[in-house]
Amino acid sequence: MNNTNITERLKTTKASTWVADNIVSLIFVAFTLFGFLVSDGVTMNFFLTELSSRFFRNAFLVLSLVIPVVAGLGLNFGIVVGAMAGQIAIAIIRFFELGGVMGLFLTMALAFPIAALFGYFTGVLYNKTRGQEMIASLIVGYFANGLYQFLFLFVVGVIIKVPSNHPMIKPDGVGVRMTVDLVPVKDGGLKYALDKIWEIPFMWAILLIFACILLLQIWKIYKNKKNPTLYRYNKTMVLINIILSIVMIGISIHAITTNSSLMMVRKVPVVTGLFIVALCIFNELILKTKLGQDFRSVGQSQHIAEVSGIDVDKTRIIATIMSTVLASWGQIMYLQNMGTLNTYGAHTQIGMFSVASLLVGGASTQKAGVKHAIIGTLLFNSMFIMSPEIGLSLFGNALLGEYFRTFMVYGVIGLALGLHVWRANKNSEITLD
Repeated sequence: MNNTNITERLKTTKASTWVADNIVSLIFVAFTLFGFLVSDGVTMNFFLTELSSRFFRNAFLVLSLVIPVVAGLGLNFGIVVGAMAGQIAIAIIRFFELGGVMGLFLTMALAFPIAALFGYFTGVLYNKTRGQEMIASLIVGYFANGLYQFLFLFVVGVIIKVPSNHPMIKPDGVGVRMTVDLVPVKDGGLKYALDKIWEIPFMWAILLIFACILLLQIWKIYKNKKNPTLYRYNKTMVLINIILSIVMIGISIHAITTNSSLMMVRKVPVVTGLFIVALCIFNELILKTKLGQDFRSVGQSQHIAEVSGIDVDKTRIIATIMSTVLASWGQIMYLQNMGTLNTYGAHTQIGMFSVASLLVGGASTQKAGVKHAIIGTLLFNSMFIMSPEIGLSLFGNALLGEYFRTFMVYGVIGLALGLHVWRANKNSEITLD
């Protein structure tokens, strides 16, 4: 009888722990479902079109946050510095009126050294503010924004002479315009330069994605049977993934063969998706290397890592540089999809939204992975899509939904950080005598 009670308690504890660990994700799932219930104007086609567009626009930026968390730097709000590096590269390429696919890759190549330099100085700052990296990353973002605006408002035109008749320069010849059109790729610009390389129907993309997930689960089972000790896996999650994959493959095949309304969803940019997949694989593989193990060691305990012979400061700087460079490329991918460069505002909320997306996926200040970034990006952008619709349906004013978005962003960050402290106190079993 006692054993039965102990087993029931363990199950209850595990269930409550799982709910506590995933409370933010569950709130966003419930919010999205609630949106479908109360909103009459949201069709599945509209929702999937918007979600697909937002996902491919933002996922790379969110994935750039994973490495700093693993390395013990916490939530790197400083990726806004990388976003500025990407925008500087875009401005240079746009000024010389380069574009197309080659122009886009040239932009990424140009952003690399700029972002690496910014990342190095940011990493040095993090080492000087050890233990307060998240606050430091917020402050460095504001400081860098001041320098960035000084560059584009004053240096361009006064120190760096530019022609006043250039379409991206203000009429008086001093400073860059508030909004710069990146020009469609067909006209030699950067707009959709990556997205338009290769596109396939949405349901074909879903079919391919879940076919790959199904094959991956089968490969895990096969490897486990060959060597159970070396290749372990979560049987419950593998079973769930297999069932989900089979269901989604069935839905995809039905939609394709019957040419249902789901085939009207906006096409998927394959090359952009491949970039995202490549970053997912990179984040997974690098953690299996010597550098990745150093990241983990430093993230778990800087003292033990230093005693083990790891150069802690250097490792943290490398993690910051990698995150900053990836963020600059993510911002370039984001802006080529948007089609315009909001010179002084495009980067300001990137850090906050990306961090919120990662936290929505179940990450914390000490734990983050590819699955957190992918799930978080999907759920966070689902909230962005449904907020105006819920505001319109419940209050007759879509603008209330827009205000709710901002509330959710800061609320998610606050809730996630609060839960992190609560878990830390619970795990350490702090008692007051």
